[in-house]
Amino acid sequence: MIVRIMGEGQVRLAGSHVAELNKLDDELAAEMDSGDEAGFRRTLHALLEAVREFGEPLPDDSLEPSELILPAPDATLEEVREMLSEDGLIPG
Repeated sequence: MIVRIMGEGQVRLAGSHVAELNKLDDELAAEMDSGDEAGFRRTLHALLEAVREFGEPLPDDSLEPSELILPAPDATLEEVREMLSEDGLIPG
């Protein structure tokens, strides 16, 4: 799976990590629903760090189709709300 972090680039992520990332996605969605800005910020950073840790960065000149696009680390709660679909950020 190719994942793009807005403003950073793309990483190749093994499908075996999707379940772990889904847990963080669920937490992020709950914090957004409750308006928990501090929790949102903490979980967004944890999600992005997990993608960076588990993923293999693609070269900057590589333009692979992204299966998943994640917000930039400085995205606001409202910006991420606009990005979310019914399934959240990580496809199930």
